[in-house]
Amino acid sequence: MKTGIIIPCYNEAERLDTLAFVNFILSEEDYHLCFVNDGSKDNTLEVLENIQRECPNQVSVIDVKNNKGKAEAVRAGARYLYNQNEVEFIGFIDADLSTDFRDFKKLVQSLKDDSMLELVYGSRRKGGEIKRNFFRELLSNAIKSIIYLILGLPIEDTQCGAKVFRRSIIPVAYDKSFKTRWLFDVEIFIRLKHKFGKKTIMEVTQEQALERWIHVEDSKLGLKDSLMIPYKLMTIWLVYSFAYKY
Repeated sequence: MKTGIIIPCYNEAERLDTLAFVNFILSEEDYHLCFVNDGSKDNTLEVLENIQRECPNQVSVIDVKNNKGKAEAVRAGARYLYNQNEVEFIGFIDADLSTDFRDFKKLVQSLKDDSMLELVYGSRRKGGEIKRNFFRELLSNAIKSIIYLILGLPIEDTQCGAKVFRRSIIPVAYDKSFKTRWLFDVEIFIRLKHKFGKKTIMEVTQEQALERWIHVEDSKLGLKDSLMIPYKLMTIWLVYSFAYKY
């Protein structure tokens, strides 16, 4: 069975390491890359189609015409891969490869080795070569505290952009649209908590230290978006507490 990797892309033409993606997929026959072009205004779509031509049977490109944010881009990829019968494990990584393929493959292997697990996700708080600037570290700690209050789960790093799911849990995590463009990871954990319960969710999910994670500049999440995060988290709490129907 194959593993599908979703790579959401927005204006990535200049910094996408096409050679790294091509070399990986040519050497890994059990993997499938699903690039989602999220309404890019540059020639990202052309770059992705060039990658697809290198290995058409192992690379898919979904073209979302209007920019909808990372949440819906990943959701589009997850729903597409779920309909590919040969794909058993479905995950996502960032287009800048801040988490590399070596770490991602270790997440997949952990999922394969333990049939009880439904989700394995990377953690930047326990790893080796973890680099990010001071402002992002400060903001990350503040966000973590708010997320803990919302989830009530002992998760170190909900927002790491490297996660892999067992196929069976995709409908729970991705069937319904997300309420936020960037904080969908929190929404996924809420959905899984509702599905499995507070105790069992920690038994069917696993947080795994990354050996390497490096923040790449030119992030699509700007200062204004970052400052809106507490408000968006409060929106998530209100929606899922009172209005969301599972």
